[in-house]
Amino acid sequence: MKYRINQRTGDRISEIGIGSSYMYEAGTEEAVRALRAAYEGGINYFDLAAGHGSSFPIYGEALNDVRDRIFYQIHFGADYTSESYGWTLDPDTIMRSVEKQLNELRTDYIDYGFVHCLDSIADWNKYKDHGVYDRILELKKAGVVHHIGLSSHTPAVIQKVLDEAEIDMLMFSVNAAYDYGRGTYGKHADERTAVYQRCAKEGIGISVMKPFSGGQLLTAEQSPFGRKMNIYQCMRYALDRPGVLTVLPGAQSTAQVKELLAYEEQPEEVTDYSLISSFAPPKEEGKCVYCNHCAPCPAGLDIALINKYYDLAKSGDGMALIHYRNLEKQASDCIQCGHCDHRCPFGVHQSARMQEIAAWME
Repeated sequence: MKYRINQRTGDRISEIGIGSSYMYEAGTEEAVRALRAAYEGGINYFDLAAGHGSSFPIYGEALNDVRDRIFYQIHFGADYTSESYGWTLDPDTIMRSVEKQLNELRTDYIDYGFVHCLDSIADWNKYKDHGVYDRILELKKAGVVHHIGLSSHTPAVIQKVLDEAEIDMLMFSVNAAYDYGRGTYGKHADERTAVYQRCAKEGIGISVMKPFSGGQLLTAEQSPFGRKMNIYQCMRYALDRPGVLTVLPGAQSTAQVKELLAYEEQPEEVTDYSLISSFAPPKEEGKCVYCNHCAPCPAGLDIALINKYYDLAKSGDGMALIHYRNLEKQASDCIQCGHCDHRCPFGVHQSARMQEIAAWME
């Protein structure tokens, strides 16, 4: 398992986590085995926006003895007081639900307390006006909540909340369909890019929901592009976005958990998602998406990483410039052989871009 550091909190987080929406459907015994397999495979990050309240005792049984070695996202606004999932902005209901979750998880603290699923500015205003955000701040001051997160699908709402709140982790829907203007949350592609860049610049980690676009990307029949991706292409695509720390696919069995863990063992040709070039809109032509399809570089440059640092630095991320200058090979080491130009599925003239990057970054 590979791990990434949340720059704001210092937490070392597994790049593969677990989403909990339907884990309970496997039954207690199998779900406990699956969660244990996830932990033993190196997964240490779990989202608890569960589909049903029966999920929490399962986590309590499976992971209680390793609680200090894992991280939980717990959502203030997800209501399980009647077991079935509900969404609420009522502060008393929210606190009763959180208390119930903590009891069943057998824990007395929350690693990341999330402002839950806000998709309109009006929801955020109500969240504040009803005192829910203040309750989270009080719990943070008391040490019950260690860090604060936000869950949202809407870039404009995310930007507003980041302007006004103490957010250390963002849960955001990340997949190729949404980034290229398809599906329920696929509007405003440029605004989505701005979210990635801001999070990377400010050290706000992103945990990824909907990496498979609700499963649509996994079959040609349901894909908005008429072509399917495999789960490992989807996972790598999400993990390559700026700011992303961990991807949180759902799992319902030990077999599915092991399938997710196998991501770390996949060869390049299995995770290569350059096929998205065939369904990217015309305006994306000539833009590097960090797919690494140009590798290997004869001169040893990590072309995708150099491009990512350049894009982040131009957006104002000072740390990206520092990271770039620590690279063993920089853009100025390009030998202009043109190998990458011929291989790029997005039509990026990388050899010319290396000259541009060298002039700007160095």
